[in-house]
This record gives sequence, structure tokens and C-alpha cells, in this order.
Amino acid sequence: MSVRPTNLLALEKSPYLLQHAHNPVDWHAWNAPSFARARAENKPIFLSIGYSTCHWCHVMERETFESVAVGNYLKDHFISIKVDREERPDVDKIYMTFVQSTTGSGGWPLTVFLTPELKPFYGGTYFPPENRHGRPGFLQILTQINEVWQSRQGEVIASAEEMHARLELATQTVSGSGLLTAGLLQQAGRGFKGLYDPEFGGFGDAPKFPQPSIPSAMLRYGRRFQDPEATRMVLNTCRHMAAGGINDQLGGGFARYSVDAQWLVPHFEKMLYDNAQLVQLYLDAHLLNPVAQDQPGPPHADVARAILDYVLRDMTHPAGGFYSAEDADSEGQEGKFYCWTRTELAGLLSLDEFKVVARHYNITEPGNFVDHSHPSPLPNLNVLSVVDAVLSPAEHATLAAAKAKMFAARTKRVRPHLDDKVLSSWNGLMLGAFARACAVLGDEKYRHAAERNLAFIQANLWSPPGVTGTGTLFHRWRAGEHDQVQLLEAYAFQLAGVLELYEATLVPAHLDFAIALAEALLEKFFDPEHGGFWQSGAGASDLILRVKDDYDGAEPSGNSVATLALLKLAAITGRDKFRFPAVATLHCFAARLTKVPQAVPFLLHALDFWLDEPRRVVIAGDPQTPAGQALIRAAHAVYQPNKVVLGNQGAVEPFALTLPAPAGSLAYVCTGTACQPPTNEPRVVAASLA
Repeated sequence: MSVRPTNLLALEKSPYLLQHAHNPVDWHAWNAPSFARARAENKPIFLSIGYSTCHWCHVMERETFESVAVGNYLKDHFISIKVDREERPDVDKIYMTFVQSTTGSGGWPLTVFLTPELKPFYGGTYFPPENRHGRPGFLQILTQINEVWQSRQGEVIASAEEMHARLELATQTVSGSGLLTAGLLQQAGRGFKGLYDPEFGGFGDAPKFPQPSIPSAMLRYGRRFQDPEATRMVLNTCRHMAAGGINDQLGGGFARYSVDAQWLVPHFEKMLYDNAQLVQLYLDAHLLNPVAQDQPGPPHADVARAILDYVLRDMTHPAGGFYSAEDADSEGQEGKFYCWTRTELAGLLSLDEFKVVARHYNITEPGNFVDHSHPSPLPNLNVLSVVDAVLSPAEHATLAAAKAKMFAARTKRVRPHLDDKVLSSWNGLMLGAFARACAVLGDEKYRHAAERNLAFIQANLWSPPGVTGTGTLFHRWRAGEHDQVQLLEAYAFQLAGVLELYEATLVPAHLDFAIALAEALLEKFFDPEHGGFWQSGAGASDLILRVKDDYDGAEPSGNSVATLALLKLAAITGRDKFRFPAVATLHCFAARLTKVPQAVPFLLHALDFWLDEPRRVVIAGDPQTPAGQALIRAAHAVYQPNKVVLGNQGAVEPFALTLPAPAGSLAYVCTGTACQPPTNEPRVVAASLA
């Protein structure tokens, strides 16, 4: 029996790095000893960046990094370093920017060659082992780069220095002088409308990513400019996504993207950050328009519940932390866990059940999915998507029974790999989703999940402030240990999530923690001279650049989330020390908002909030009584994005502290210092926000 080789990645906590611990590659982690070795041996660094649920990362590992020839060549001529982009988005941002600027595209696995001083000089994404489909083979690339390094090292270093200077210039954010007006929101909304797919919904062409910050921005646009067409676009998008194969029709939760325009065939990995944002989007859609049973896709509230229940069932640590992702592959086959053959279903279900399932999901003999990236793909696989939604009450009951059987059968399959690291950034997004779902849907199990999650983060990833200074929030926890990484996303996303929890519960301790997070965020990341927030803390010795992330992609940027969260916190507490940095950040990115607003859709949320005087719903009295809870839920029962909900206890604005509650609980809906008459009627609260 042969013993598999082990490299230094076996000492790491990242599931992605551990997946490569037995490659015949002399892998190193991203750390000072690895950099020192590259300098001592005068070898270029081969940097490979990916994540544990990345399908094409698995393909490149299987094809390329399991090659002994590749491993030997790398060991002789390079220092090979692996980075988990989910743990270190700051490292990924720098080198992804380089690859995108030099090749015109990017993605994962990200492949970059660096000087021993960490400056890039060549890069790309996936490389096959041999020349294929117009892509050069990886061993050929390695040979060419080594020959150039050996014969023209001075030129390579000079080129890397020049490229570093260009990167430094490209990543600088210059404060804009443009006016921040509603006209920018209107311009952006019109741009998004031009990208809309009227047939299948979504904004853009295949491959289609949900990118929830775009439809959410369009809902705000529709409200501000009284444009029902924009709202219809989003609701139609939500229906088609929920009906498509991108949505796990049996177990809940959405895959990262679909390869086609109709949301049918996904890359099957499920990411925590996508699903957190999609809960928020479907809660908004639910408030605007619950879906009738005869329309494609389930009701919006049911979609949100299915996502949350999936996370509770499959993505939650026993102590309350949320895991990061689930893989696309199982047993080396993409989608094998999720797909069905017609023959398999016919043998599992009764005849009546099979007929309903086959019609509802359009189950065919040829199937609708083949994994061409695998050497021997399984044939005749069907991705479940709702094709015929018109069912009688009896057929709905039959479908429910059939789905229960299918789900039970699926649980016996080999599950995809679970990335069980807990990231404080993504946990903040999901914490906020659970908290708001409790307030909107009235389900206390979601409040319980949110509060357990917060307790987990505070116990495992938060170091409270001492006598001097602010607290510290670490980014990754796994297997009993946290890292030392300081990231804007961690603080910003947690702040946003904790604020959602405060607004859903009005527990003063949650507001206190939000204030502590905000103070730490401002101290560690804010640029007081030019506005905006740095992605990483000062003095990070392993970064060649300190950048301000200005792109809201599948995840919103830390700058965008921090800006909106600070504006909300300022409205709740009345403290200008939170408002001023948020406004300075909007001005810092004014040029971005003016020239390419489609690149910062979540920052448009913050601009929309800032342009209004937000409504404040103050619940005076004990918010934990049934009457207080009813008023809180009424405040969340209407689509009104530019509002905050607060109590009259704790660190709230001074004006709220003056509002009396003579008996029981009362709600005041205020704008500035003007309030509507207090009420203890939930319907009156909801009506005042409509």
C-alpha cells in the first residue's frame, strides 16, 4: 500500500488548503517563512488562489496538481503557495486585479507568478496539464517562465516593478467632485433596466449570477421614482430564479450561478453569502407581492424560509456558527447529489407521484444536464426546475408526498463536501437575514438562530476592547482556532447583521455591540483624509498594496456595506461620528457612482438611504412583551427600506429617550423631530410606513 505524500498544507485550518495537502506539489502557505524561502533561493513564487467548493479548482487539482511531473518541476524551480480566497479576499483582490488588467478576464483557480518580493509578472486562471482548446499546458507555462527567469531575470523584475506601479495607480480611489443627487439613482436604474431579460428575468446574459444587490437596488428605484415596471422586473426575476434549477427544489438554498439564461443548470456549489442576500431579497419581494400558487415558482416567503431552513439543517455548527459553503461535486461528479434520471424516479415514486413530478419538473429521458468537465459523465440527468406550476389541490398534495420521498432518498447519497470554516464576514450577512426573517415572518426560531450565531461570533472571533483601544474581530474560525486576519468585510458585514438583530429585537446589548464594532471599524480601516475604508488594516506585511474595494459583485464590498450600516447606526443613535465617515465615503466614491453606478449597486442602497430623512419607528416601553413584539413586527411588515426601528432604552438617540410610554408599549413614527401621534395598534404603524 503506497503512502500519499504530505506537504505543509496539512498544518493549515482552511478546508481548501487541506484539500491540497496530499498533492505531489511542495505547497506552502501564504506566510513570512514562505516568502523568506523564495528570497533565499531566488525563486519566483507560483501563487494559486481558489476555494474549497470551486468546481474548476477541483478540475485543475485533479488534472494538474496530482501530476508528479508538475510537482517535481515546481519543487525544483518555484516556491508554490496556496491561498484560500475566502479567508484572504485582500490577497485575492490584488492579484485578481492584476490578472484582469493583463488578460481581460479573471476567475478561479487564479494562477499568478510573482517575484520573491510578491510582485506579479504573469497570470491567468485555469490551465490544463497539456495544450488543449487553445490553452497552453501548465508544464509548458512553467518551463517558459523558468527559462525567462533564469536568462532575463532583471527584465522580469523590472517588468514586475512597472506593473506594480500601474496596479498602485489603478487601485487608487480619488475623491470625486460630482453632486450626489437622486439623478445618480435614476441613471443607474435606467442602466439596469437596459440589462433586463424580459423572458427569464435577471439583469445580464448567461452565465447568470443572482447578484442580489442589483434587484434590491431596483426595488428601491421603483419605490423612489414610482416606477412599477422596475418592481415588476424584480418580482419576475425572483419568480424565475425560484422556479429554476439554480434553486434546490428539494432542500432549499441557491447555487452560485446558472450557466444558461433561464436559471436552469447551475454550477451547483452553494455559498453562504449568496443565500444570505437572497433571503433579504425574497423578504422584500414577499412584502411587495406574495406569489399566487398558479405562478411559476413558490411564494416568495416560502423561498426565504426554505433557504433559512436549509442553513439551519445543513450549514450550522452545533454552537451556532454558520458554515461557508457546499461543493458542486460529489464522488467526483458535478451535480450528482442533486440530479435525477427518469428511470430512478419511476422506481422510487408511485405512478401518480411520478406523473405529477415528471410534468411539474419536466423530467425527460435524455435529461437536461451533462457534466462535460468530468472524464466519464453520468448520462440522462435532470436538474429539477418548475416547468408546469399549475396543479390542482390534490396534485399539490401528491407533489408534496413525492418530494418527501425524493428528499429522503437524496439524503442517502454521498453529500458534496462541506466547507465548515466560519467566516465572521459571511456570518454577519446571514445573521442579518435570520434576524429580519424573524421580524417579517414572525418565526421565533429564526430569532433564536440569529442570537445563537451572535453569541458564537462573540465567543470565538471577538476580542472585546481593553482599557484603551477598540475591540478586535478576527475573520476565520475553524476547529477551535481563529486566525489573526483583519478585514473590513468582517467588521462591516457583522455591523450590518447586528443592526438587523437590534432592529428586530430592540435588545439594548445588541446596539451596544454594534457601536463597539463601528468604533473598531472606524479606527482600523477609515481613511480620514480622503474618505472610504481600506480593505485591510494598516501595516499588513504580506500585502504589496492597501486598497479600497469599490466593486459590489456576488458579495457587496466592505465600503458599501459599511456606509449603509453607519448611516443606519447614526440614525438610531443620533451620533454624527458615525454619519460623517459614511458621507465621506459616498463622496470618496462619487466618481464611481457617477461613471459606473452599475459596479456599485449596494452603494446605491446607501446613497438612496442618505438622500432621505429616514423614518424612525420608536417602540417605547418593554419591547419583549407580546404587545411590543407585535409593534416591532408591524414596523417590519411594510417595504420601506429607508427606515430604522429603535427602542427608547439604551444607547439610542436622545430624542427617543424623551418619548413617554404611559402604559404598555407605544409606537412613534418620526421624521426628524416630528412624530405622528403614538399608537399601540400594529395596523396603524404599518399604514404610516406604507
